[in-house]
Amino acid sequence: MFSHVMIGTNDLNKAKAFYDALLGTLEVRPARLDGHRIFYMTKTGVFSVTKPINGEPATCANGGTIGFACNSTEQVDKWHAAGVAAGGTPIENPPGVREGSAGKLYLAYLRDPDGNKICAMHRVV
Repeated sequence: MFSHVMIGTNDLNKAKAFYDALLGTLEVRPARLDGHRIFYMTKTGVFSVTKPINGEPATCANGGTIGFACNSTEQVDKWHAAGVAAGGTPIENPPGVREGSAGKLYLAYLRDPDGNKICAMHRVV
């Protein structure tokens, strides 16, 4: 459905260090730098972080969450640990199973260094 997702940052080098560590747990290669943006390229899409081109400060979306698919509960845990070690802030409950209308999901939530809410998710069968 999506070709890419892009979020803003106020510190591109800090964001690159954070997301290189975080997405490395999902076997995503370190970002490519393109001027004021970084790109993480995968077979299923692109995740990008940018300094706003209008020169205004980057802000996070109120109510927005970006979710990253994981292959196992262990990968979710590694994602979460790498994110915290790289400067992310754990939020909501610790990593674990949540049940709802989408079934059983193993989830972990963080705020990145710019305050963006991100999630790792594995569908529990």
